[in-house]
Amino acid sequence: MARPRPRPMRSAHKKPATADNRNTTARVQRTSQESLAAFAPAKVNLTLRVLRRRVDGYHEIESLVAFADLGDDVTLNPGKALAFSISGPTAAAAGPTRDNLILKAAQAFASRLPEARLGRFHLVKRLPAAAGLGGGSADAAAALRLLARANHLPPGDPRLLTAAAATGADVPVCLDPRPRVMRGIGEILSEPVSLPQLPAVLVNPGVPVPTRDVFAALSSASPLPQHTSAIPPASRESQLLPLLEWLSQAANDLEPAAIALQPVIADALAALRGLADCRLARMSGSGATCFGLFESADAAAVAVRQLEAKHSGWWVRTAMLGGQSGMILS
Repeated sequence: MARPRPRPMRSAHKKPATADNRNTTARVQRTSQESLAAFAPAKVNLTLRVLRRRVDGYHEIESLVAFADLGDDVTLNPGKALAFSISGPTAAAAGPTRDNLILKAAQAFASRLPEARLGRFHLVKRLPAAAGLGGGSADAAAALRLLARANHLPPGDPRLLTAAAATGADVPVCLDPRPRVMRGIGEILSEPVSLPQLPAVLVNPGVPVPTRDVFAALSSASPLPQHTSAIPPASRESQLLPLLEWLSQAANDLEPAAIALQPVIADALAALRGLADCRLARMSGSGATCFGLFESADAAAVAVRQLEAKHSGWWVRTAMLGGQSGMILS
């Protein structure tokens, strides 16, 4: 009996797709009779508090995250054998193929479903590596969504969730990419948070910053910094200007440690803060990518042109964060 064809995906808003700037909804789809495709959106930490160091060396965090309408693309040709290839403008910086998190995710999935179909994955890499955007985690989560589709699993199947957690701390939040609060080491997730659309500019000054190095630098400092809660009040989470005001009182506790390792991050933040219409500039994750928030997409587009004119070697992109971002599986 032929399998039922998947229902069409729903999108919260429509706009022309480009190589880097895409709507994050409706991103698991068939590209041909034998191929499935998924979008892997960049994850941006709007806030990041480091709460404490655990005895096992990990740090517990509290972070409000949103997802962007730009990222990587992952395709899967379902089959028995597992294979992987990569291309794209930032593929060379993504590290050895054998270490890619897509393979780790597929192996974690297969260990939980020994009879599962796997297949050949191809990753088109557009996000910078080791950049604080959760690119590798987003790729792995996209791969797991594709494996779930290929094996007729519902999105909430516990084996899918445990495979995500086994792959990496940021993979669970990327599995269903909607704004949330992450806690613990990333494995404790809130229900989706209703955020307005946040026009943004993402800037990476071209230096990788491994997460482990930033946390190691943070561990050498004592005591840990203290800031306001990473959770916006309900009265401020859904409106742009009140949310921007609240975000301005929060912080990313990893910023000082990352800047100590790569001082050019401070230059990127200064460049964003020097823009007339930038309402907030902050580092995402463990860096080196920084983001600036604006009141309109037009203002963000003007900012990109200004930054590109002054810093031709930097990776600079417009993005829309929050809103109805998310993966809808049918």
